[in-house]
Amino acid sequence: MPEQPLDRAMMARAVELAARGLYTTEPNPRVGCVLVRDGVIVGEGWHVRAGEGHAEVNALAMAGDQARGATAYVTLEPCSHFGRTPPCADALAKAGVSRVVAAMKDPNPLVAGRGLARLCDDGIEVTCGLLGDEARALNPGFIKRMQTGLPWVRVKLAMSLDGRTAMASGESQWITGPDARADVQRLRARSGAVISGADSVLLDDSALTVRAAELGLPEDQAAAAASRQPLRVLVDGRLRVPLESRLFHEPGPILVACRMLRGRVQDYGFAGAELLTLPDESAEYVDLQALLHELGKRGCNEVLVESGAGLAGAFYNAGLVDELIVYMAPRLLGSQARPLLELPFDTMADAMDLEISDMRAIGRDWRITARPVFPS
Repeated sequence: MPEQPLDRAMMARAVELAARGLYTTEPNPRVGCVLVRDGVIVGEGWHVRAGEGHAEVNALAMAGDQARGATAYVTLEPCSHFGRTPPCADALAKAGVSRVVAAMKDPNPLVAGRGLARLCDDGIEVTCGLLGDEARALNPGFIKRMQTGLPWVRVKLAMSLDGRTAMASGESQWITGPDARADVQRLRARSGAVISGADSVLLDDSALTVRAAELGLPEDQAAAAASRQPLRVLVDGRLRVPLESRLFHEPGPILVACRMLRGRVQDYGFAGAELLTLPDESAEYVDLQALLHELGKRGCNEVLVESGAGLAGAFYNAGLVDELIVYMAPRLLGSQARPLLELPFDTMADAMDLEISDMRAIGRDWRITARPVFPS
């Protein structure tokens, strides 16, 4: 059946509902559902957090008996397998919905079209693809992890108008204003892991935590976002960061990626941190691709890299960056200050292209969102 006039509006509402789970659903996708009968919304819901009801189940609970004969608008194909909760495709069929409109197929190999097929087998009319781009934009990490095993990698950078990130001494607090810093807190809150390097932590004594008071969200949303701390990942090849650092004294899980254990497993365990050895082929550095594979196995959909120019440049040089988030402050740090990324190019032929997808004012600063254009 072709798209009906009501369909787009109802799917847009489902996308809006799905976005309410932006900071809480990890490692699950953000999903919204709207149930409509005779042109009237009778139920709606969204997935709040892993282990709790999916969007369809929450919408069905609100609709009750009015779900029979209704159309269900869902931002992601209803699941067809038993996980922590029963299959949503079965729940929709049992409730007696007559039509299901999905924005996109589920990239999870356990589903991958099986949910829609099951609905068709039950005689339910099914269509897929409405507002698919909007639905995919909510879950870049989940989609990538299901397809490749790797999380979506964002590198956050803050720079002056002349492209500098810190003074020659390393002093960098604060280049940007409070609005930009609140925006970074929200990036942390939506991430499954936050990665930083030893140099950055030694210099700034960073905690890398999500702090409710700094999110710039309504109180209830801020509390929900801060209740789930992302995994904090320290790339510290030689285990230089002392265990007295602030990082090890804030709540939330910590993973330290290093080249060798040096007999320190017990020490780090007492500090609440896990040590993981991931030497690269030369054994001189931490293998960043292996680290991302490990984070993917742990269910991290989106990863935020907050580090200095060296580690950020290493991620970029290795072709591991999906998105750059650059905050540009209206100030000059001068020619002796540190660069944005350590990328030792010699000629214009070495230059790397970016595709800017968004640019907007964040308080007194500008936020530039760009994606690398890697050679095919």
